[in-house]
Amino acid sequence: MALQDKDRIFTNLYGQRDFRLAAAKARGDWDGTKEILARGRDTIVQQMKDSGLRGRGGAGFGAGLKWSFMPKKSDGRPHYLVVNADEGEPGTCKDRDMMRHDPHKLVEGCLIASFAIGANACYIYIRGEFAREAENLQTAIDEAYDAGLIGKNACGSGWDCDLYLHRGSGAYICGEETALLESLEGKKGQPRLKPPFPAGAGLYGCPTTVNNVETIAVAPTILRRGAAWFAAIGRPNNTGTKVFCISGHVNKPCNVEEEMGIPVKELIERHAGGVRGGWDNLLAIIPGGSSVPVVPKSVCDTLLMDFDSCKAVRSGLGTAAVIVMDKSTDIVRAIARLSKFYMHESCGQCTPCREGTGWIWRVMERMVRGEAEPREIDMLLEVANQVDGHTICALGDAAAWPIQGLIRHFRPEMERRIAAYRGQRAAAE
Repeated sequence: MALQDKDRIFTNLYGQRDFRLAAAKARGDWDGTKEILARGRDTIVQQMKDSGLRGRGGAGFGAGLKWSFMPKKSDGRPHYLVVNADEGEPGTCKDRDMMRHDPHKLVEGCLIASFAIGANACYIYIRGEFAREAENLQTAIDEAYDAGLIGKNACGSGWDCDLYLHRGSGAYICGEETALLESLEGKKGQPRLKPPFPAGAGLYGCPTTVNNVETIAVAPTILRRGAAWFAAIGRPNNTGTKVFCISGHVNKPCNVEEEMGIPVKELIERHAGGVRGGWDNLLAIIPGGSSVPVVPKSVCDTLLMDFDSCKAVRSGLGTAAVIVMDKSTDIVRAIARLSKFYMHESCGQCTPCREGTGWIWRVMERMVRGEAEPREIDMLLEVANQVDGHTICALGDAAAWPIQGLIRHFRPEMERRIAAYRGQRAAAE
């Protein structure tokens, strides 16, 4: 069953109405924020846990649980909230529409989340290329300050909360939370070893919570309408609404807010005009942005779009960026292109990633042409497995998973190319 309009959180996702404060208030933003804060930190965190909201940045970790990791009392160090708006995952463009068209949802969410974790300062780290989004978001922040909604005695609640917008430089690695913190501190964007985790020692060595834009932006609506309302949408352990980005070989690429657990076939046909040439022309889908394994049509026929369902088919929901590929796709070349991206974006700190991503890309380029030995397919998989799970951050995993998915589902196509190339060489000789 499709999500009903009354249950949509992002009511201006397509920018059909004004993004500024007056229009945002007319859509329900900043309604009763003071009363929400009056519930107290513990109650807010518990309600977020009860809602079942899982982080919308890709990992799917419980948002309320993450907030609860922050120390209840300060040991003299300030607490910080950092919002990850460095949306660099290929195929993903949900956060930019939220910041451009519905920025007050994020600003209000920053206040509530900051209060819940005991932070008097919040930083939004936005991707450098998002120029218009940064302008609109800064306008919303300025409006909120002028109206007394944030800053000293925010919303008349007695809580002080300052909000800062920080422009990044467009490095994919800075989407990893600890690399983001390093960059925010003015250092080279390289991931940190954990532990310590950010809740213990994050920004400037102080307790810090890092959350994705969508995670923070939905919090005010959840707290206004109730945890039970949000938990009733979707499936158990995969609750609520989600903004899906549908791109590739569909008739109408789009962003759309739908309920978690919607079948991917229904999602594409209802909102994206179907696969180009019809559903039977589908070759494969990457369900959660370029870093998760590709799945073939046979899996897509029954795949539900939520964390657990995607995991069950050895892929992932990730950022819910659905990349659709029809039968005209050169699947080996497509995955090789992703390999080049991860080679380029590796920070070089970890040897398996620094050396492995380049090696994988070079072998994949030969695989595209068929200039390889059949045994090299297993060698490629072995190297991908050696990179997977053996790096400080998940970029190594992101480089390995597309390779694993390709070999798992499309090994015959790789073998066919190698045989065809051999045949051409033999004929030429």
